[in-house]
Amino acid sequence: MSNLYVLYEHAAGFSLFSVKEFEEVSMFLPQVESSVTDLAKFNSIVKLAGFAPFKTAIAALENINAISEGIVPQDLLSFLDDFFAKLKKKKCTLGIADAKLGAAITEAIGVQCSHFGVVPEILRGVRFHFAKLVKGFTDKSAGVAQLGLGHSYSRAKVKFNVHRSDNMIIQSIALLDQLDKDVNTFSMRIREWYSYHFPELVKIVPDNYMFAKAAKFIKDRKNLTQDQLEDLEKIVMDSAKAQAIIDAAKMSMGMDISIVDLMNIELFAERVVKLSEYRKKLSTYLHNKMNLVAPNLQSLIGDQVGARLISHAGSLTNLAKYPASTVQILGAEKALFRALKTRSNTPKYGLIYHSSFIGRAGLKNKGRISRFLANKCSIASRIDCFLEQPTSVFGETLKQQVEDRLKFYESGDVPRKNIEVMKEAIEAAGQEAAVTAQSEKKKKKKKRAAEDEGETNGASNGNGAAAEAENGNGNDDGEPKKKKKKKNKNKEAVEA
Repeated sequence: MSNLYVLYEHAAGFSLFSVKEFEEVSMFLPQVESSVTDLAKFNSIVKLAGFAPFKTAIAALENINAISEGIVPQDLLSFLDDFFAKLKKKKCTLGIADAKLGAAITEAIGVQCSHFGVVPEILRGVRFHFAKLVKGFTDKSAGVAQLGLGHSYSRAKVKFNVHRSDNMIIQSIALLDQLDKDVNTFSMRIREWYSYHFPELVKIVPDNYMFAKAAKFIKDRKNLTQDQLEDLEKIVMDSAKAQAIIDAAKMSMGMDISIVDLMNIELFAERVVKLSEYRKKLSTYLHNKMNLVAPNLQSLIGDQVGARLISHAGSLTNLAKYPASTVQILGAEKALFRALKTRSNTPKYGLIYHSSFIGRAGLKNKGRISRFLANKCSIASRIDCFLEQPTSVFGETLKQQVEDRLKFYESGDVPRKNIEVMKEAIEAAGQEAAVTAQSEKKKKKKKRAAEDEGETNGASNGNGAAAEAENGNGNDDGEPKKKKKKKNKNKEAVEA
């Protein structure tokens, strides 16, 4: 009969509990379940056999991180090795919560591990009564240890590189899509509202942003004169259109509106203009962020399509894990499941449809080019995710490959082999990395030289000040002597 020991990982340390009458207990699982909450019954079955506390909070965090990934930490390995070495050759079974960790322990020290049967219930009881099973331990101290380790573990998991954060891309692309909808809705509203007063302006200025700026500038059409032509031309960016607006204002069919209505229209137009300007700034911010986080995906498929792929996947890491077939139909899940349900044709593309490559391809080749583009997007996302120094060399190379494939579909020109192209890209990336390393070294040398110059200047200034101080002291010593002589002469004159 083998002895059962249960390993429990607590925030305070590792603990081993011996379980009595394992064979009998395993036959009566309902009884074990009922006795878990009763300390007296549970204590008769389970007793503490060994406890290895963590020395520091950092050690606790390192051990818990390793266990969460299914790796046996060195502290746990030494604790188990020492414990089972004392038992010599007795048959033992180690109960454990995680099967992956159990396999790693079996491989490391050769002890048989089990994670099913009665083990989960016993672990539940140990978790429930842990503070009372270990001497010198209270519920309060256990709670403090769990809270501290929980905070540090969560902080370590959430921690990310500030310069390469795909969360900012997800939020900015979501805000950009929302702003597009809102700006379009508000632009329609301002067109309809201002058209009561000046209906001809809609046909002359079709652009939403320009229309809002023009409405804000014109206000009352009756006050628009030829003197304002230059200012209007700056807004519309066309002298002919500006002149047409002035001519139309003189012969407009619009109704007269009050000053209060015009003020409200002007305020609303100002809001629409500011929203449009903020949308442009946000687009620039997204471009810069994509250039830092996913430069290859950006150069291959563009800012917005690449950001939408990252957003839909949840993160750049998730997108890198997806196969090319998933990337191809990402965003068309409803159409895919509808096709599977009705046994019709599955969709050929999802979010990558908005790429310019698919628009340029012929009707017969859209499915082919979408499959090829999804393959290259998958490669680009993996390079971006796992490359330490971000570079856009691979993205530009992949983009050229897609261009060559488009030419092949159109004219039949055979593209170059992928191995040759990627070898050239790797060489180019290596050269770029070498250049950046050299430039960084030069910058460091310049900084050091500047610091050394500052130190030498400071030292020379200090020596000069000391010399001046010495000279000053010499003069001070000399001046009192002269004064003394004068005093003596005066005394002699008085005595005479």
